[in-house]
Amino acid sequence: MPSSRNRLPPFGVAALVVAGALYPVLVYGGRAFVPPLAFVAVALALLGVRFAICSSPAARVWRLPLAAAAALVGVLAALDGALAAKAYPVALSLGTAAVFGTSLLRPPSLVERFARLQEPDLPPAGQAYCRTVTVVWTVWLVSNAAVAGALALWGSDEAWALWTGLIAYIVMGLLFGSEVLVRRSMRRGHAGA
Repeated sequence: MPSSRNRLPPFGVAALVVAGALYPVLVYGGRAFVPPLAFVAVALALLGVRFAICSSPAARVWRLPLAAAAALVGVLAALDGALAAKAYPVALSLGTAAVFGTSLLRPPSLVERFARLQEPDLPPAGQAYCRTVTVVWTVWLVSNAAVAGALALWGSDEAWALWTGLIAYIVMGLLFGSEVLVRRSMRRGHAGA
């Protein structure tokens, strides 16, 4: 959530999202002829851009997890370049989980903060729902990091790329879509009551 003075233009945001999503595909496709530390440099650059655009007070909550993610990738680079090249999705997922999870300990939850942008007077039932959605996303992000990490350590390059470059995005899309349907159903139920 960048401040307006450091906000990336829409094309920049789209490019950052696409670069992050394509990262596993690029690592998999280029692993035979690109040195692992080149991918580590790309991962650190992606994390650095995300860090740099988080300068508003509301967005600063992302800075520590992004710095920790970069540190994790950097330490792994010193130990095992090939493993470090696969660490970006794990580190980013853990960093995002940390932001979601921390908001559960320091309310309002992250999802509630987003919801209040559209509905400032969110009722208690809405607050509870947002908390539940935040828990679901936190659990998903930790699980995603665990699977991606296990595949990076013990799985094949193909399985890692398939999970981090496709399956994880499908699961996220299903979670997001399901949440939208549940929210609409709840709103209809409350409107009819």
